Amino acid sequence: MLKHVQLSPFRTRAADTLSLSSNASYSSLSPEPLSSRSSSYSSLSDSSPSFQTTIKVYARCLRPDIEYKTLSISFQTTCREVVQSLLNKYQMRHRDPNLFYLSMEVTVRKAGIRSVFVLDEEARPAALQSCHPRGDSRFTLQTRRGGLVKIYDSVLMPGSQYKSLLISERTTVDDLIQILLNCYKSKEVVEQFSLYEVCKSQEYQRKLHPDDSPLQVQQCWTPSQEFHFLIRRNLDYRARSKNKQPTSWPTDVMSTPSSSRQPYSQPETSSSYPDYENYLYI
Repeated sequence: MLKHVQLSPFRTRAADTLSLSSNASYSSLSPEPLSSRSSSYSSLSDSSPSFQTTIKVYARCLRPDIEYKTLSISFQTTCREVVQSLLNKYQMRHRDPNLFYLSMEVTVRKAGIRSVFVLDEEARPAALQSCHPRGDSRFTLQTRRGGLVKIYDSVLMPGSQYKSLLISERTTVDDLIQILLNCYKSKEVVEQFSLYEVCKSQEYQRKLHPDDSPLQVQQCWTPSQEFHFLIRRNLDYRARSKNKQPTSWPTDVMSTPSSSRQPYSQPETSSSYPDYENYLYI
């Protein structure tokens, strides 16, 4: 005997609603597990610096014979610190850290999708790696475009004529001085020195601000004016450090007339060595 059954138009939706409200599925969508995951991630990022993990960084851009380097870092270690650690391990004191950055490649195996992300300097590779299954992510050291600058640095090393360094546009005067100090393994501080823009044809030199970009300053030069950079020691550094009073930077430094600038002093000395021996090969 057949019975006539009438289906309600709301039965399908009611079944779906019941499925979402069931104990099994509701527990996976409730706020408690999400907050649990959030607190779990927070505990990783807020863990003590002594908690270490390892990451593998592919760094063939440093040297052709370097495929990758495995580093032990904490969950607080930033990308900038990873770059500096790699340069220190391979004793590349003359390399500008601002020329390098980390990228992260993430692979979704089931979908066969591979995505590459450029990481910020303050990003934390260990924390990012922990968000993906082991082996599904990898870090690669990449390089930015830069330019070559020549600095007369006999004040740092008697007998040295100049150094030519490849730097980034974001590299400041203080950054450049620190690289030069690293080249000579000097323990002196950056504040003891200043960088000057010297024009041989007009016979003047201008002291650059610590936050100026030497590469951007150099891009404004014309070949006929014979510009170069000169590093000099701050004679008043000891007096300022003893008083511990910060000095204000003059606001009219850019508009100082040529006649009132410091007289040009010839830094070049005769040398029996060819010019290429003064370069740091990269």
